[in-house]
Amino acid sequence: MAESPYKITRWPKNERPRERLLQQGPQHLTEAELLGILIGKGTRKKTAIDIARELLDRYESLQKLFSRSPSELITVKGIGSAKAAILSAAFELVRRIQSRKEGGKPSFKRSSDVAAYYLPLMRDLRKEVFKVLLLNRANRLIKEVPVSEGTLDASVVHPRDVFREALLEPAGGIILVHNHPSGNPSPSEEDLRITKQLVEAGRLLGIKVYDHIILAGETYRSLADEGLI
Repeated sequence: MAESPYKITRWPKNERPRERLLQQGPQHLTEAELLGILIGKGTRKKTAIDIARELLDRYESLQKLFSRSPSELITVKGIGSAKAAILSAAFELVRRIQSRKEGGKPSFKRSSDVAAYYLPLMRDLRKEVFKVLLLNRANRLIKEVPVSEGTLDASVVHPRDVFREALLEPAGGIILVHNHPSGNPSPSEEDLRITKQLVEAGRLLGIKVYDHIILAGETYRSLADEGLI
């Protein structure tokens, strides 16, 4: 079978993204070229760079592309399950690097510490996700416990699920964290009701609820900072 005329290997060596990256550094490549390297191979009629440009055109920006699930990426012609997995893995590594400024378990002494850590990890989520952060006496993270995914209400955020792991560890206290995909960090009536319920349950169990932090895009609201806890 004849080699496809759309293969990047047929380009002059000094124009190939991978070779240019090795010789000049990644900062000299466009976003499409960097994505093309991750994609690896194109199709019979499109190079990996062409596919990368289609991704950027479809989702308008690299930031919006980061929020797409593997199942969405697969809908782009030329992106199979393997390439979707590679892209999703790369995007997740970026989020984790952005959130973790230091090695080891983070310490959360104020709401801004929690926001700095979790905004990069949760800003691209398209569903509401509720997490409980278990802290030791020094406010260092022991464990992160996912409690629910989807619309937030009392039927899916139950005190037994929130405090079960905290009792087993045992934790000195907990922080509640969830995201608003809408981009509006203002707490809803349900957010406030759930918070009140969990604060009271924690009081009965001897586990302090330090804060409930709502993340939305690049912003956040702390219910403790606002005197609501």
